[in-house]
Amino acid sequence: MFDVEPIIADHKDVIHDVVFDYYGRRMATCSSDQTVKIWDEDGQGKWSVTSSWKAHSGSIWRVSWAHPEFGQVVATCSFDRTASVWEEVIGEKVSSTNAPTRRWVRRTTLVDSRTSVTDVEFAPKYLGLLLATASADGIIRIYEAPDIMNLSQWPVQHEIANKLPLSCLTWNTSTYMVTQLLAAGSDEAATPTGKVFLFAYSENARKCVKIETVNDITDPVTDVAFAPNAGRTFHMLAVASKDLYIVNLRGVTDATGNSKLDIQTVKFSEHNCPVWRVCWNMLATMLISTGDDGCVRLWRMNYNKQWRCAAVLKAEGSGPTYEPAPPTPTLATTASATAKFYKKGTIGNQVPWH
Repeated sequence: MFDVEPIIADHKDVIHDVVFDYYGRRMATCSSDQTVKIWDEDGQGKWSVTSSWKAHSGSIWRVSWAHPEFGQVVATCSFDRTASVWEEVIGEKVSSTNAPTRRWVRRTTLVDSRTSVTDVEFAPKYLGLLLATASADGIIRIYEAPDIMNLSQWPVQHEIANKLPLSCLTWNTSTYMVTQLLAAGSDEAATPTGKVFLFAYSENARKCVKIETVNDITDPVTDVAFAPNAGRTFHMLAVASKDLYIVNLRGVTDATGNSKLDIQTVKFSEHNCPVWRVCWNMLATMLISTGDDGCVRLWRMNYNKQWRCAAVLKAEGSGPTYEPAPPTPTLATTASATAKFYKKGTIGNQVPWH
């Protein structure tokens, strides 16, 4: 069961992004009102704003949490052509009864882009403190903090140019098959070509390069999200576009012995409208999508390894509606889909029970 609880965000304009931290106990929101708000959950499950500040001089598109191993750090990106890194600083206690004061300090401003910075995301922990940004000029920039105790220094490690403007990006958290795998999407509508691009680090070139384009998705893309790896031998990528897409990426070897990605794409049209955001749960057993219809849809994989909509959360607060469950397979169909048993012989010397 799902409980819907509205939260009064008190932003003065459109909210563009809502992101939970690693533990799901803190939340960050950003808006066109140029502010960022940090929310904390109390022991009763109630959310309240603990920090709020003006972060940019333009609309703030995205916010991202760093892994807690690096402290309480968030990054933001904006229409003002910059990205910023913020760190929470805890002050001294005013009295023994009051909690210590908390404030967020801007550690650096990244000003390399000449156009709107459309997305920002910290890399998985095993790669270190890396930060990737996507811009409307079609460039992905990857920054690294060489000293995690000094977050004012973020030199550019890689710049990846793309012909189309970029609207979103995501890191792959798995180390299987390809290291430093990224996906990016473009919301450019004039060109009828693939709008999802895959990038990876090349040992030969000593830099990140584009390795594939998902040509099945030609509509503008608003969000992409890699699924957390849970022992799979392939990668799953969710794409928000005119419809919802799930892309499976498998590593294969061609006739010449070179490795490449086999790309399989599945489209879901249940939203009947553009899809804006996609997100996975921790085990990648559930996918969440939001669309222009004002609904949040929850997707689960059934016994046939097919993704189906399991519930719809409506914006009116009327509570969730659940999609009818598929018919329960009979024993015969289940057996035929899993394993078959054959009679190989009989036992002639039977031993009686005593």
